[in-house]
Amino acid sequence: MAEQLAGLADDRALLGRTSTAERVSDILRSRIADGYFPPGTRLSEDRIGGALGVSRNTLREAFRLLTHERLLIHELNRGVFVRVLTVEDVEDIYRTRSLVECAVVRGLGEPPYPLRGLASAVAEGDAAAADNDWKAMGTANIHFHQELVALAGSERTDELMRSVFAELRLAFHVVDDPRRLHEPYLARNRRILQALQAGERATAEHLLQTYLADSLERVVEVYRRRVGEEGAE
Repeated sequence: MAEQLAGLADDRALLGRTSTAERVSDILRSRIADGYFPPGTRLSEDRIGGALGVSRNTLREAFRLLTHERLLIHELNRGVFVRVLTVEDVEDIYRTRSLVECAVVRGLGEPPYPLRGLASAVAEGDAAAADNDWKAMGTANIHFHQELVALAGSERTDELMRSVFAELRLAFHVVDDPRRLHEPYLARNRRILQALQAGERATAEHLLQTYLADSLERVVEVYRRRVGEEGAE
């Protein structure tokens, strides 16, 4: 916990003089997504509030916002914890992803499309693979899908999926072999990008739909095994 709190102290400068619960929740959301606070971690009000230099009320409001986003859970007389997803949660996350992401691609209209962000995310994944940094590849993969959703040009959709992708990272943190999980999708991201660059929207949607179905199967298989192993200990 000391290392995580030291990292939060570094984030303190992001708050400035106009500290708000929304900004605190943004910081904590990013830290949770990056694995600084793994699923099941109890979050101490005193220690986190001290590290960020915010009041107890501000921190509690940030916790409330993240609980609403299903990233945290409040347990009576025990405190606030980073949520541990169930297999059903993972399946629901992918159901939402399929509905939203495929609809975005389907509704793109006529090419050309603004694909600089997607191309940058693919390059980010290539760089992570070259460094054998599979956690970074997972982050690059999330960035790819965030950029894909951003093609809709909808702030509401971006906000919805920001929470969905943050939840998805909770599942990724349970996986014990991130390379096996993420590496196959680097080439698949590139094929989706290439289809969109060629203006082949229907092909891109089909690739994405298949991609998400395969990813769901792989994540659920690994997640079910890991959760079962931990439950047996």
